Amino acid sequence: MSSSAPKSAEEFLGGLKGQRVVITAGAGGIGLAIADTLARLGARIVVCDVSDEALGAIGGKVKVEAAVKADVSDEAQVDSLFETVKARLGGLDALVNNAGIAGPTGGVDEIAPADWRRCLDVGLTGQFLCARRAVPLIKEAGGGSIVSMSSAAGRHGYAFRTPYSAAKFGVVGFTQSLAKELGPHRIRVNAILPGIIEGPRIEAVISARAKQLGIGHEEMTTRYLQNVSLRRMTSPYDVAAMVAFLLSDAGINISGQSLGVDGNVETL
Repeated sequence: MSSSAPKSAEEFLGGLKGQRVVITAGAGGIGLAIADTLARLGARIVVCDVSDEALGAIGGKVKVEAAVKADVSDEAQVDSLFETVKARLGGLDALVNNAGIAGPTGGVDEIAPADWRRCLDVGLTGQFLCARRAVPLIKEAGGGSIVSMSSAAGRHGYAFRTPYSAAKFGVVGFTQSLAKELGPHRIRVNAILPGIIEGPRIEAVISARAKQLGIGHEEMTTRYLQNVSLRRMTSPYDVAAMVAFLLSDAGINISGQSLGVDGNVETL
């Protein structure tokens, strides 16, 4: 990146055009917003997802090089995904570790061990499995970026959502460790901590918590937003904008950071 001041928004976000990027859980929600944003800025995209419906529809929404069905917690499926990445993109400049699941809601004595494991397998182990395949490709490219999705629950303890919070705290530790490990290879590694994201997933979480407390959905929503300084939910495109910034030349000296895109969640 030049040391001179950028002359335009396009120059400010330079370096995105032609970047080869893989986005996990990229066919819906935050992942789709990231894919759309990066594709509009000229990146070449491969997405994976577990939803056949979402994968089948993505071609009408976003220009992608490939849309692959893959569960990131399954090592063989991740290996197959990255074989497709090599075949379609010829290499890799960036990984967006976006896949995760909400996990169960309940007291620690109520949560089934299988549900605990599944939440961590997708939200944390899946990031490791993708990174271990992505890093050699990004090294071959001479450097690049990894952006991993954590959560406000990766900064605050989250009662009755212990598997989710544990996974998201783990993402922060994984990110900081990789940033130290990969910095000498010119690979930047950062985490994004979204807050309450608009969409069906948070609506389901709010409904489950409201049922547990015996209150209405609207009242539970108000309680959630009372803990957000800006009193608003976060759009998937708010998160996508931060990903674009981190992958661009504007983010060339940012690594090892956990960046909240959450309206300032004060507590959970």
